[in-house]
Amino acid sequence: MTFADHFSGVAEQYAAYRPHYPPAVAEVLAAEAPRRQLAWDAGCGNGQLSVALARHFERVIATDPARAQLDAATPDPRIEYRCEPAEQSSLAAGSADLTVAAQAAHWFDWPKYVAEVGRVARAGALVALVGYGCLTVEDGSAIGHYYKVTTAGYWPKGREHVDNRYRDLVWPWPEVAAPAMEITASWTRDELLGYLGTWSATQRLTAAKGPAPYRELCEAVAREWRDGERRLLRWPVVIKLARR
Repeated sequence: MTFADHFSGVAEQYAAYRPHYPPAVAEVLAAEAPRRQLAWDAGCGNGQLSVALARHFERVIATDPARAQLDAATPDPRIEYRCEPAEQSSLAAGSADLTVAAQAAHWFDWPKYVAEVGRVARAGALVALVGYGCLTVEDGSAIGHYYKVTTAGYWPKGREHVDNRYRDLVWPWPEVAAPAMEITASWTRDELLGYLGTWSATQRLTAAKGPAPYRELCEAVAREWRDGERRLLRWPVVIKLARR
């Protein structure tokens, strides 16, 4: 099964610069799961959420079709990483107490993924989508222009689901209420630019037009933001839950 691989080329940077979910996300998922024997993290990337879930579940099976992402993942004795697509996993039927896709479901073939979740999740299991929207930062006019103007047209299909907070990715099972959350981080400008460099739109823009647009962003941010200065960044977190 083929898949849209937007991040293998920047797997190490992805692991280094992507924001981390607050511990409360894994706590909420564990609290709502009927049991804590097995969690399936689909599209796990470098295992960010997988590691957080391993603090609450006996086993975590973390799957991603990109071997480069898994090679950069954090090892943990409770996590088994498997290189396979979310729509066609090797998990046993009715085995998972929690299924979750974190900042990944917008890249999936949604109907096929829902069918696979229905097969893998046991009756009463919690099924979850987790994601985060575009960041906000004080005095970040250059970043806003880069997102809304410079990279417009270079985001792969599926990014619209992030922008509309997963509104159109609807579970066929009863909804479970989820709390509002956000990710916060205190970053230097170099950390921020490292993160922006992992955007799929940045990769596509660079492939089409060369490094100049991203380099211009770096220069604009440097004019607004002193070297070594830390600023608070925020990302709104989206959590959609249902009961299988």
